[in-house]
Amino acid sequence: MIKSLISSLCRQSSERAPLLKIQLSEIATEQNFDEAAYLAANPDVRAAVASGNLKSGWDHFLAHGLNEGRNLRFSRSIKTLQDKKIERLRPLLRTDLTSTWDSGKPNFLSSDLKNKHGIVVTENVSENPYDPLIVDFIETNSAGLILDAGAGRRNVYYSNVVNYEIVDYDTTDVLGVGEELPFADNSFDGVISVAVLEHVKDPFRCAVEISRVLKSGGKLICCVPLLAPLHGYPNHYFNMTHQGLRALFEPYLKIERQDVIDSIHPVWALSWILRSWADGLPPPVRREFLNKKVEDLIGNPATMVNDRYARDLPVDKKFELACGTLLVGRKV
Repeated sequence: MIKSLISSLCRQSSERAPLLKIQLSEIATEQNFDEAAYLAANPDVRAAVASGNLKSGWDHFLAHGLNEGRNLRFSRSIKTLQDKKIERLRPLLRTDLTSTWDSGKPNFLSSDLKNKHGIVVTENVSENPYDPLIVDFIETNSAGLILDAGAGRRNVYYSNVVNYEIVDYDTTDVLGVGEELPFADNSFDGVISVAVLEHVKDPFRCAVEISRVLKSGGKLICCVPLLAPLHGYPNHYFNMTHQGLRALFEPYLKIERQDVIDSIHPVWALSWILRSWADGLPPPVRREFLNKKVEDLIGNPATMVNDRYARDLPVDKKFELACGTLLVGRKV
């Protein structure tokens, strides 16, 4: 099926091509098993095979992967589609920024930009599915180009979405930083920025750049956390209120809507905080915490800080879940 889609794409011009999407990941079964795809989806197995501690991914699948529901990842399936997209992008790339071409894709992560914006090597993998709102946005703009500014690793690869990242995932189309987008003015029909601006040192500069590369009439969908705990990719600098997010873009864009959709509903923050808190406690205290009623947890916090579930929370968890943090500095 994938080969027929790509063959169809190659017979058409990129401007007139219909929207194509390729599913990269699926559950491994005995019927669809592919050794390379299994190793691509499971880095722990790949490392064990490379070190000689495991004969093959197939051996791991039979012993463990089948019961664990391990995935396959067909990274090679997007190559032709990605090459055509990058060719379509060439006229939109800035020539005033230093770039190299690694594995056929433009890389604007120069040493200067890495140092300037605090970009470091990370083993963290950002991998979240698109919300239905964004899927609809992508599908209704099939003829245009949409920039996903901070795409992470995508399990679905779209022909009209440019995956922009600081990490060279298999689905990354262009590498660079958010503060200096390597695209010409008015390049994109839409921009997506989901759970990204909390990870950049200068979200104000990113807002300027996102607005610059949008075409007149182009649409931005931007989502940032407010009550999400500390999480690294590799760093986490800012959470924002809806007023703060508006302040980023209001000088440049007409704000049409602000909302709290289901994928960022308060229940996600509540669940994340309580689950992470429980995970950080030693087993006896964890059970005590999990047996608390909501009524117990909405009392006066001043009376709770010496309870075991608060006192025994490790320092790293306190930073992750803190209501606020303190800094003391001295000018030298």
